[in-house]
Amino acid sequence: MSWILSAEEIQSEDRHRVGGKGYALSLLAKNGFKIPRTVCITSDAYQEYLLQTGLRERILMELHRKDFKEMRWEEIWDCATRIRNMFLSKPFPEKLAREIRAAIGDRFRDMPVAVRSSAPEEDDTRSSFAGLHESFINVAGVESIVKHIRLVWASLWSDAALLYRQEIGLDVEKSAMAVVIQETVAGDRSGVVFTRNPNDETQGIVESVYGLNQGLVDGTVEPDRWIVDRARNTIITHTPPERKYWMIPGPNGVRLSKLPEEKSGRPPLTLQDLDVVFKTARKAEDSFQMPQDVEWTYDGEALVLLQSRPITTLSSNKSQDDRGWYLSLHRSFDNLKDLRRKIEDKLIPEMIAVAESLSAVNPATLSDQDLAAEIRNRWEINHKWVNIYWADFIPYAHGVRMFGQVYNDAVQPDDPYEFIDLLTNTDMASIARNNMLMDLAGIIRSNHHLAEKLKHGDDSDLDADFQSMVDEFIDKFGDLSCAVTGGKNCVLGPGPLYRLLLEMAAHQPATRAGRKQDRIRQLHENYLNCFDGDQKARAAELLELARSSYQLRDDDNIYLGRIEAQLLTAVQEAKRRLENASGRQTSATLKQVLGEVNFGTDSPPADPASTVIGERLKARQLVGQPAGPGIAKGKARVIRNHSDLADFERGEVLVCDAVDPNITFVVPLAAAVVERRGGMLIHGAIIAREYGLPCITGIPDATSLIQTGDAMTVDGYLGIVTLGDSGL
Repeated sequence: MSWILSAEEIQSEDRHRVGGKGYALSLLAKNGFKIPRTVCITSDAYQEYLLQTGLRERILMELHRKDFKEMRWEEIWDCATRIRNMFLSKPFPEKLAREIRAAIGDRFRDMPVAVRSSAPEEDDTRSSFAGLHESFINVAGVESIVKHIRLVWASLWSDAALLYRQEIGLDVEKSAMAVVIQETVAGDRSGVVFTRNPNDETQGIVESVYGLNQGLVDGTVEPDRWIVDRARNTIITHTPPERKYWMIPGPNGVRLSKLPEEKSGRPPLTLQDLDVVFKTARKAEDSFQMPQDVEWTYDGEALVLLQSRPITTLSSNKSQDDRGWYLSLHRSFDNLKDLRRKIEDKLIPEMIAVAESLSAVNPATLSDQDLAAEIRNRWEINHKWVNIYWADFIPYAHGVRMFGQVYNDAVQPDDPYEFIDLLTNTDMASIARNNMLMDLAGIIRSNHHLAEKLKHGDDSDLDADFQSMVDEFIDKFGDLSCAVTGGKNCVLGPGPLYRLLLEMAAHQPATRAGRKQDRIRQLHENYLNCFDGDQKARAAELLELARSSYQLRDDDNIYLGRIEAQLLTAVQEAKRRLENASGRQTSATLKQVLGEVNFGTDSPPADPASTVIGERLKARQLVGQPAGPGIAKGKARVIRNHSDLADFERGEVLVCDAVDPNITFVVPLAAAVVERRGGMLIHGAIIAREYGLPCITGIPDATSLIQTGDAMTVDGYLGIVTLGDSGL
């Protein structure tokens, strides 16, 4: 059985071996359409690679650390990162490598090529994986092509592809990947045709850009867009963009360049070109007997079809396809740079200003009518910023993933998370808060009289300087009694803050992890040395963007929490008045508005599993995802409600459903962090790495299988929690 087939050699029985893209290209060639020189590395080669390298078992282990259906997007990102690194680190078995190198050398020895995915699941009538698997343009040299074949195989396990498989119910364990290798056609005009508009079956759509199609596909270059009447082959509308850039071949891959002025004033296609493109795509539709999404380019005056796939959205009524949201998390480098400017220069300053403006209005001074109006106003403001968080802040987290992928592809480290060490030690808001706490604890530690007063609950007549620092802390971060940053008086009195300070004063908390600067400098140097010229500058810029993205993963909730805290303050005032209403008619107004905003208690409900009485499951080992290296022992402190934090003691293991910035003030006291929610980009993992603590995330039922006081060992290297008394 051959592992490599040319487009002309592919037969109908090979369809599952060559995937949707490979099979479609073979049909185009046999039906007389002009396509580039093409060969397909069959899925059998992929299966042989897994078998010979032992990767199949390792991939299955990663996918079964937790029920795949229960994984959040952060966990799937991490799973994909680890699997991708396996493909980078495992070379081809000798026989397979020899055959593939020979086939590539015979056909493409000095010719730049496109290396494209062609999974057997791709582009059938049920689903479309367009954009979810990797394709690489303008790859030159046998060894580079071989490397990129492995990267295409690895993209079968990308986070977006895994999420989509989960969404449409495909069995990820049975997934495989073929690879199409195509001669690069450096067309100066390219585009796509939808032979039938998904929103209007009487129309077709043609989109075109100057240069290569990559700019159109990844959203970097806006296309000219024509709506065409299918029956008459006439133009209904033409939407011209502001033509500024085009994607052209570069020394390594492709590059975005300024469009020459003589091209910017006219569309890429003449009316005659447009007619040829649309009619050719309609012929392809006739060949496949279903509407097609056709990718094409002009090689001089010759129209070349690069690929064709069915338009599956025409028959997608049975289930909702969330692929668009998944893909929106993945942004181009230039898009992320624009998003960074928007977030840092506009959104964060606005959030700070909004919180300060709201805090200037004291709800206690308002009439019932005005208080009700203020609650509605604050709810709407908070709702607006929550939407901005999902629309802008969450996608910006992709900056870390983009850097991690670039770093791992270039450096190929043994540890797929080595890149994280270059992102830590940023000026996080939660670290600034914790540093203020440690400064206050230091004052208590050195002042016996002050410590004794606070131990006895006496916070009157405190030292003026100390009181001023406490007031400044509460003004910035709240009194730690609420599950919202900036919240105050969810528990009467300053007890939670002072109890935490006393614990910090009695037991020196962990300070921010000191990094070995020589190692960090070496990692930084090794990373940049993998690039030359403009690529090196771009790699350095990506690192700085990733540091910003990493920091914001923690900071965004601090800023958002301060806005939510102002809503909480107004709601608390309304509840207080209702409790003391004594039949006042105006209390109905407040009761109504509280029902409208549906603002519940400030603490999440207890984990139902935590209320089990009597005999409970005694787990010995729990497996999650390693998120912070190191090994630590300690007694568990399970946090099910925000009030549980007040009892946290030095040396305990923080165990919770999900760490957020309103919990991380106890992390300096912790020996390790364990949480149910998973991912390297969640707050628990970020803050644990900042303090150099072992961390495991993604442990199902962590807060029910572990109880406060349980002795436990946390292995952050392997992602294993061992329960039991081991000398504690």
